[in-house]
Amino acid sequence: MQSDNSKFKNQFYQRLIKFSLDIIVFCGKLRKDRNIWEIADQLIGSACSVGANIIEAKSCGSKKDYIRFFEIALKSANETKYWLTLVRESNSSLKENAGKLLTEAGEISNIIGASIITMKGKR
Repeated sequence: MQSDNSKFKNQFYQRLIKFSLDIIVFCGKLRKDRNIWEIADQLIGSACSVGANIIEAKSCGSKKDYIRFFEIALKSANETKYWLTLVRESNSSLKENAGKLLTEAGEISNIIGASIITMKGKR
């Protein structure tokens, strides 16, 4: 039987995968507007980097390296929020969808940030 912590981690990994896939689908819609192709590329890169770094942390040999991957994931999540904000503010037809993804990116950022604080023993 899985511990609550293990269950939470597995659910969080699945949430990160879903978020990355949702971003990829969303960026397919962005590609219809030539003016924001570059934003779509940046958004896919930053959003997928969040999950990739969290998964990479699993194979770290030290706590310091583990925390470092979480810190990189947090930076990527914050960058993702920036790109989503640009889309939300510049494209009225995608505003609602961008807002939902922005909310999810914010929640993911909060979870990662709280994890970093806990791992550093500051809570």
